[in-house]
Amino acid sequence: MFRRLPLLLGLFLPSLVVPAASAAEPLQPAIEWVAPDAVAVLEVANPKPLLDLALNPKLAEMVKGLPPYKEAVAQPQFQQFLMLVKYLETKLGGDWQSSLRKLLDGGVTIAAYPNGDAVTIIDAADAKILEQLHEVVLTIAKGEAAKKGQAEGIKSQEYQGVTGWTFGPGEAHAIIGKRLLLTNRRARLKSTVDLHGKPAESIAKLPAYRDATKAAGNAAVRTFVNVAMVKKNPGVEKALTENADPMAALLFAGVADALRGANWASAALQVDSGTLALKLTMDGQPADPKSPTAFTWPAGSDGALPNLDVPRRLAAMSLYRDLHAFYAAKDKLFPERTSGLIFFENMMGIFFTGRDLTEEIFAETKPDVRVIVASQAYDPAVGTPQIQLPAFAIVVRAKNPKQFGEVMEEAWQKAFGLINVTRGQKAEPGLILDKGQHADVRYTLSYFSSAGQKSKTGIDVRYNFRPTLARAGDCVVLSSTDGLANDIIDALKKEAAAQPKPAAQTHSVLQIDGAAVANILAANRAGMVQQNMVEKGHTQAQAETEIDVLVAVVRTLGQAEVTLGRDGGQPAATLKIKLNLP
Repeated sequence: MFRRLPLLLGLFLPSLVVPAASAAEPLQPAIEWVAPDAVAVLEVANPKPLLDLALNPKLAEMVKGLPPYKEAVAQPQFQQFLMLVKYLETKLGGDWQSSLRKLLDGGVTIAAYPNGDAVTIIDAADAKILEQLHEVVLTIAKGEAAKKGQAEGIKSQEYQGVTGWTFGPGEAHAIIGKRLLLTNRRARLKSTVDLHGKPAESIAKLPAYRDATKAAGNAAVRTFVNVAMVKKNPGVEKALTENADPMAALLFAGVADALRGANWASAALQVDSGTLALKLTMDGQPADPKSPTAFTWPAGSDGALPNLDVPRRLAAMSLYRDLHAFYAAKDKLFPERTSGLIFFENMMGIFFTGRDLTEEIFAETKPDVRVIVASQAYDPAVGTPQIQLPAFAIVVRAKNPKQFGEVMEEAWQKAFGLINVTRGQKAEPGLILDKGQHADVRYTLSYFSSAGQKSKTGIDVRYNFRPTLARAGDCVVLSSTDGLANDIIDALKKEAAAQPKPAAQTHSVLQIDGAAVANILAANRAGMVQQNMVEKGHTQAQAETEIDVLVAVVRTLGQAEVTLGRDGGQPAATLKIKLNLP
């Protein structure tokens, strides 16, 4: 029955016997048992809110309803695992949930070191539960080792009054009072024990750690990362110094810039009633206005505008990006022009009639770029495509709307003229250019003719697209459909009336509606199952299970928001997730 016990419990529950006097001594904070060369430290100071969420009955019911869980329940190994859980509950005198709470009551600290060493420190409610686990696990482990003729693999050794146990090469465990130490190397266990009573030699006295802890505040979970040490890795160093991809640089230059100037990073997680709030902070100085990456850092009260709210919205992103400064710095950002950038410049020269991209195109835009993705409401007169793709749009603000709008209109029509020529050469249907109007805004529309279309369901994927360019106020809207363009026009009018303020010092805001994304995934379930079968070689049942799990997970994530910018002069990022529990 306990055939897999070493695998299941060997890394989690082993411990040691220590002298009673040592167990009675008050223990110094767990962080003072972490050496200063740790590259990252995770501290769960208050496990209760995390356990409340993880053990939420609604979440448990949702997991039990997933196909993988139902399949696992039918497996002999799972039944053996349940029998093991029952056995432990009997020995510990309570259900596994309450035992888990007692085991983690005092918090958990996990440290990772550059050489691959790792230490986990668990502070239980009392020494009794650790002693009980020690007796149960040690007895079973010895029995299993004896059956395999490997009894010598379980050893104990005294070190500074502490008896440590190991279940095999490269791992060691110990209990000191109500504290459990788990390491992946025996030498690391010894060096951890050496820190007992020597707080001045621990990471707790490291200035970077103290600054990071202050930035994290009183959080349920906090993490410290020694960024200066991480940047010594050749791969990380190369990634931070090279800007090979212009699109990646445009989107993530602010993040890379913050990492380049940082020595430490801290993350603080708060959990409250199904809402997760994670804040990441780094040290560092404000961006140099002359830096090539200054295009992503707003000054003063400037920042990203609120995201536009439209019907059926899946995701929205608002960016503060000075496109003129970005493109003017291209020679510094990309000293060796990429093939993609060269192709882009050549095509733009055709569409914009040789106008200078830096001074005549990007210089005419304000540093506000917004992206909207929404599911579609299909025209019943045309039909519903077999694969339902979301609509998407980009909205930019212009300094001289009329002049800039006409330049964009000319380029737009040239682009779709070229598309039609290319499709015609392949004997594929072309786009019909037309004009439409919503409220008082006239726009340019392109669409595929539905003449001769016999069915209204399962039509070709091309009917997901009705490319539209609209000029509303000082904004130019480039949309994949006229329906989304109309919704954006309405949203822009509401925004103009409300006169919203930008989020000061915030350069990026991303919002995602998990339930809406799950709905569109469910609508495309059949196509996704087929794709899964082709790409991964799964059976239909396996593919259906994988897709259903994906949909369930995305739906549970609910509402998510990510913001990037500065807080108090330091680079900062926040992630908020409101879980959608049953």
